[in-house]
Amino acid sequence: MNQTLGQKLLRTKSAARHHEETASVGVAGAVPGLHRSLGLFPLTMIGVGATIGTGIFFTMVEAVPKAGPAVVLSFLLAALTAGLTALCYAELAGRVPASGSSYSFAYATVGEFAAFIVAACLLLEYGLAASATSIGWSDYLNNFLMNAFGWQIPEQLRSPMFVSDHHNVTFHPGNINLPPILLVIMCGFLLVRGARESATTNAIMVIIKLAILVFFAAIAFTGFDANNFQPFFNMNEASGYAGMAGVTAAAGTVFFSFIGLDTIATAGEEVKDPRRNVPIGILAALIIVTVFYMLVAVAAMGAQPAHMFEGQQAGLSVILQNVTGQAWPALVLSAGAVVSVFSVTLVTIYGQTRILYAISRDGLIPQVFQKVSARTQAPVKNTIIVCVVVGLVAGSVDSTFLWDMVSMGTLTAFMVVSIAVPVIRKRQGADAPPGFRVPFGPYVIPGLSVLACLYIMKDLSPATFRVFFIWMAVAVVAYFGYGMRNSRLNKAK
Repeated sequence: MNQTLGQKLLRTKSAARHHEETASVGVAGAVPGLHRSLGLFPLTMIGVGATIGTGIFFTMVEAVPKAGPAVVLSFLLAALTAGLTALCYAELAGRVPASGSSYSFAYATVGEFAAFIVAACLLLEYGLAASATSIGWSDYLNNFLMNAFGWQIPEQLRSPMFVSDHHNVTFHPGNINLPPILLVIMCGFLLVRGARESATTNAIMVIIKLAILVFFAAIAFTGFDANNFQPFFNMNEASGYAGMAGVTAAAGTVFFSFIGLDTIATAGEEVKDPRRNVPIGILAALIIVTVFYMLVAVAAMGAQPAHMFEGQQAGLSVILQNVTGQAWPALVLSAGAVVSVFSVTLVTIYGQTRILYAISRDGLIPQVFQKVSARTQAPVKNTIIVCVVVGLVAGSVDSTFLWDMVSMGTLTAFMVVSIAVPVIRKRQGADAPPGFRVPFGPYVIPGLSVLACLYIMKDLSPATFRVFFIWMAVAVVAYFGYGMRNSRLNKAK
């Protein structure tokens, strides 16, 4: 029997089918089918590691000009919104034991078309996050080279061709940002060889990252000046970011940094006692990240006036150098940031390739993305394609609105995850497996999560909305042109 258009758009892939398909695929590095070896601590460190090393090292430069000293409220608002969504992730991770995270949650609840749109959001989120992170890595690498050897990368080799000021885009022919391209090549080389960080290595990296941030805060607080918090809100009416508008706009910029929640949900089938450890791991990671972000934000704002953040490269290193009048603290922080951000870029690109693998396995995009090397057990062609795209974006575009685009994709995916909670509760009913449940029923927390995401989203820049809608239009065309008829669920049962 042929399916109607409505049935095709709303067809779902059950949690049981997710588990059967993924568990049967013997692909090294794929979440399903792996041994349950992760306890609560390494799982929490995965979430913290996927989060810290991106937002706090880079986005102060983008967020403070919007919110002023009230950027600390922006981090709190982003954390509150992420916390509401984290509760929804925690419930769904126990109900849908599959790879693909929010894509799989959507496919099991609200239907194939919505899942494809979520997948497009995830691809936007991870792809641009990798590009933006590698761009920030370039700034810290240059700062490290200057402090360590007195040499800088030539300006023309570390400047993008396309520069945005939130309103206009200017073209600078002859410029290329080479360090991000080299970083992406190195990450791609490791990934096509099948390399993967162990939980122990990741935990060590996280401890190093946290130690670097404590080191920064300890020194920055020696130069703390309460006058830097006056006036607390951005008072520039001409900028469009005065008052709470600046706070929510900055919250949208920093929101992408909570992407680590998605990583924990993806790791659910590698976890011992996932119905207990995944919810606790998500919330524990959120608390740790929020505390450290707030600590660094307050220390940084106290150490220098808000107007100095705009356009400041390797901002945290520069703050330490200004506070102490010496180069060695900046050298230590830059070295830590170079190592830290390298690992985050690697994990982000890895996540992008695995999302593409999951979508391709369902038949919604070409099979090239699920082709696995027999020798390395890695999706080599998939990885090369991702690295080429990420490298081109990182080498030619500045990061000014990339952060906002990542946040837009993240916020959209988070809203779908929240909507999925009441849907899956109704669908599974009494047959639902035991595990964590969102408190106060299936509507209160998910509803607040959706509203909080919309509240942050409303103050993202017009350019961000334009690019996002263009990307969504491309996704819709791709679904109706290819995905719908090639879906593995296309034939009626």
